Amino acid sequence: MFMATVPELQTPGIVIECEDNLKFMSALPDGIFKLIVTSPPYNLGKSYERRVSMDEYLQRQADVISECVRLLDERGSICWQVGNHVSNGEIIPMDIPLYPIFASHGLKLRNRIIWHFGHGLHCTKRLSGRYETVNWWTKNDHYTWNLDPIRIPSKYPGKRYFKGPNVGKLSCNPNGKNPSDVWMLPNVKNNHPEKTIHPCQFPIELVERLVLSMTEASDAVFDPYLGVGSTAIAALKHGRSAYGCDIAEEYIEIANERISQMHSGTLKTRPMGKPIYDPSKPNGGH
Repeated sequence: MFMATVPELQTPGIVIECEDNLKFMSALPDGIFKLIVTSPPYNLGKSYERRVSMDEYLQRQADVISECVRLLDERGSICWQVGNHVSNGEIIPMDIPLYPIFASHGLKLRNRIIWHFGHGLHCTKRLSGRYETVNWWTKNDHYTWNLDPIRIPSKYPGKRYFKGPNVGKLSCNPNGKNPSDVWMLPNVKNNHPEKTIHPCQFPIELVERLVLSMTEASDAVFDPYLGVGSTAIAALKHGRSAYGCDIAEEYIEIANERISQMHSGTLKTRPMGKPIYDPSKPNGGH
């Protein structure tokens, strides 16, 4: 069986380029990434994208997804984080038109993770949208999956069976419970410690959970829309190698600076597992 190897890294653990993603990916060999995680543009006309017809947008996404499938290890995962495209007050949840593109490659959807955040857009003619989705796809049924690193505390950690053959034994996993497919994490707004100039930055913790559960130490992680490097930082923090590209030079410069800060211990981040701020509790519940 042919086993692809990760190309030599320009810096230990890191390959980051300011380059078109299809050009960057075309130079890489098949099957080298255990995890591909990204948040592509939503075709909203943000500063880093050109708004085009939906057909053109989906074709571009199809081209990128096709290359991602080629680069994915047989036991790897693709996590595509998207929100809504909005046009004249009408929303299109972007994972709906993208679903058949992924399915056409024979990928299997394992979870539609709901990333819920408490603050964001304030709508006047519809309910305020305060969640996005992470669609987790695998090539087959033999994928890397490690639940223990992302378990959360059990609600009743000492609960025991009171009848039956297991009476007296713990009825929950002593390491904690499965966190479910709804993740409550603050989005990166002005008061978030990770905030940069990027208008749609996602939190490092979101990617950390994916890295810890879907890869092993030394695996390679790739982000084809790297932005300011949150995916790379999450991978490097946990002993993985990081690849990524973006067409915006200023974002790549920020990503490299953030990675340098991470290595020097000066990067400001929101710690993984930190409770969500609750104004009804003393000190916000922290």
